[in-house]
Amino acid sequence: MLLHTIAEVREQIKEWKKEGLTIGLVPTMGALHNGHKSLIDKSVAKCDRTVVSVFVNPIQFCPGEDLDKYPRTLDTDEKLCSDAGVDIVFAPSPNEMYGEGHILSNDFLTYVIPPFFYTDKLCGKSRVGHFDGVCTVVNKLFNIVQPDFAFFGKKDMQQLIILKKMVKDLNIPVEIIPCPIVREDSGLALSSRNKYLSENGKKEALVLSRILLNIKSCYNKGITDVKALSETSYSFLNENHSLEYLEFRDKDTLEEKSIADDDTIVFIALRVENVRLIDNIELKG
Repeated sequence: MLLHTIAEVREQIKEWKKEGLTIGLVPTMGALHNGHKSLIDKSVAKCDRTVVSVFVNPIQFCPGEDLDKYPRTLDTDEKLCSDAGVDIVFAPSPNEMYGEGHILSNDFLTYVIPPFFYTDKLCGKSRVGHFDGVCTVVNKLFNIVQPDFAFFGKKDMQQLIILKKMVKDLNIPVEIIPCPIVREDSGLALSSRNKYLSENGKKEALVLSRILLNIKSCYNKGITDVKALSETSYSFLNENHSLEYLEFRDKDTLEEKSIADDDTIVFIALRVENVRLIDNIELKG
């Protein structure tokens, strides 16, 4: 069923809780693709009931980002969810989530602010305040849906690590289930923003996975010096790529690594056709 209000969702959740049913939550911003479907499938398989939220959250967009043009495809999103066995699609408006006449500033709105150590690097460096908006909306969704399990993709690995930290620090009674990155046959990680790319742009975007796979191959051959591993990557780049970062971080704490090991994740962000794309790879395994 498609619900638009918090009261409607809470009423249904109350009934499920009375019946002792387990609840899974898949938070999304819509424009659903097979990456989202993989999260939904895991929730449907693991939980008695599944809720998918579809909400383009204004407070996680920074000035100049694509809030207004972010793809909104609720009809097709609802059909994908229905076909996959989802019980509730929760699609609130900004007014429903933040109140009538809302002022989306922490001068007036209560925000959940994750630790600066986790947000002053990688995507947080160029998207100041982004993770404040993510943590705030996810915390609100946890309070509304009261899930037993919440499913997040590893493509947004920094987000995943920060949300796990939030749940631990705030004693939120939900288990976060990390789910593998889903890729096109070409190797490109699925993303709603891939829709912005031309066919040629999608080919150029393959550089992300090529760089990461090459680094992992070099690591498996015994190269652990981060500087040396980084230098193997630059030959993959051309004038169509604008590299934002290529960094080696601890899988739990996001501490920077100078020597790679099995606890290392390699993070990359770059722009193709002015579309910002991210990817990562775990060196273990």
